[in-house]
Amino acid sequence: MFDSFFPSPRKFLMSAIVWFFASLFLWYGLFDGMAAQFSLMKEALPTVDGQREPFLNPDKVWLYQYIVIVTALFCVAWFFIERNRWYWWAVVGSAVILLVTYFQVQLGVYINNWYGDFYDMIQLALSERGVSNVTSEEFYGKLITLLYILIPNILLLVLFSYFTQHYVFRWRTAMNEYYMTHWGALRTIEGAAQRVQEDTMRFASIVESLGSAFISSIMTLIAFLPLLWNLSKEVTELPLIGAVNGSLVFIALLSAAFGTVLLAAVGYRLPGLEFNNQKVEAAYRKELVYGEDDQARAAPPTVNELFGHVRKNYFKLYFNYLYFNVFRYAYLQGANFIPLIALGPTFVAGAITFGIYQQINNAFSRVENSFQFLVNSWTTIIELMSIHKRLKAFESVIEHNGLDSNTDVILSH
Repeated sequence: MFDSFFPSPRKFLMSAIVWFFASLFLWYGLFDGMAAQFSLMKEALPTVDGQREPFLNPDKVWLYQYIVIVTALFCVAWFFIERNRWYWWAVVGSAVILLVTYFQVQLGVYINNWYGDFYDMIQLALSERGVSNVTSEEFYGKLITLLYILIPNILLLVLFSYFTQHYVFRWRTAMNEYYMTHWGALRTIEGAAQRVQEDTMRFASIVESLGSAFISSIMTLIAFLPLLWNLSKEVTELPLIGAVNGSLVFIALLSAAFGTVLLAAVGYRLPGLEFNNQKVEAAYRKELVYGEDDQARAAPPTVNELFGHVRKNYFKLYFNYLYFNVFRYAYLQGANFIPLIALGPTFVAGAITFGIYQQINNAFSRVENSFQFLVNSWTTIIELMSIHKRLKAFESVIEHNGLDSNTDVILSH
C-alpha cells in the first residue's frame, strides 16, 4: 500500500517528523525576527480602509518564505537519498498538499481577525437606532478587503482539488501495478479483483483526505491555540468553575477528549462488521460473475444463501450504526452549545463586544474541531480500517508466498 508509492515509507515519515520539529526549532531559535534582512516585502500593504494588511506584511512574508524553503530542502534531500519512480508525486506532491493546507490555516487566522473587526463595526453601526456611526466607504471597504483574499483562494481550491485527484490516481496506479506483478498468486483469493480494482482507489483517496485533515488539524492548533489562549483573558469566569487561565482551551480540550473516548467505545465493533460486509459482498459478486459464463453457477438456492449472508451482515451493521449515531449526533449537537454555556457569565457581565465574541466563537470552533479530529473522522476511519485490513491480508500472500493459518481464516469465506 505504501511501499509501492513512497520511498522507504517508515524512514520517509520519520524524517518528515524530525525535519518538521527541527524547522520549528530553527525558526523560533534563530530565524524568527529576521524579516528586515530576508523578507521579499519591505513594507506592509495598506488595505482599502487604510489599515495595515495583517495577511501580507514583511514578517508574514518572511515566514511564508521560510516554510517554502524548508519544504523544498526536504524534497531535494529525498531526491538524492532515495528517488523512486513516483518521487515527483509521492514526495513533491505530498509537500505541495502540506503547503496548500498551511495556506488554508493561515487564511482561517486572517478571516478570524477580520470577523472581530467587522462585527465590532456592525455593533457600532447598530448601537444607536436611526443614527449611523459607520460610513458606507468603511463598511464596503471592509468587505472588499476580504474579497481580495477570497477570490484568489477560490481559484487555488479549484486547482488544489484537481491536483489531489491526480495525486490519488497516481497512488492507485502504483498499488495497481504492484499487485498485478503478483497476480498469478493473488488471483485465487476471494474478492481479488475487487481489491485491485476498487480498494486501491478508495484506500489512496481516504488516506490522502484523512492525512490532509490530520495535518490541517495540527497546523490549526499551532495557529489558533495561542489566539484562543489570549482570547480567554476576555472570559471573566466559567460556570461552576470560576476564573481559569486559558479557560477556553481547557473547555475545548475537555469536550473533544470526552467525544473521542465516547465514540471509540460505542463504535469499536464497526470496523470488523465493515470488513465482514466486504467479504460477503465479494462472495456474492463472485458467484454472479461465474453465473454469466456457466449455467450451472448462480443457481437460485446458492444465490439466495449468499444474499442471505449479505442481508444478515447489513442488518447487523445498521443496528450498530443506529446506537453509534445516537451518541455521535447527540454529542455533536450538544457541542455547539458549549461555547455559549462557557461564556454565560461573561455575557451577563457585559465584558466583551460582539466582535470579540465572534473571534472567540470562531477560534473556539477551530480548536475544538481540531481536537475532535477522531470524532469527526470516525466513520471514515472505520472504512479505512476495513480496507486496510483487506489489503493487508491480500498482501500477506506476497510477503509469505502463500497463506498461513491466520490469513487463511481471514481470507476464507
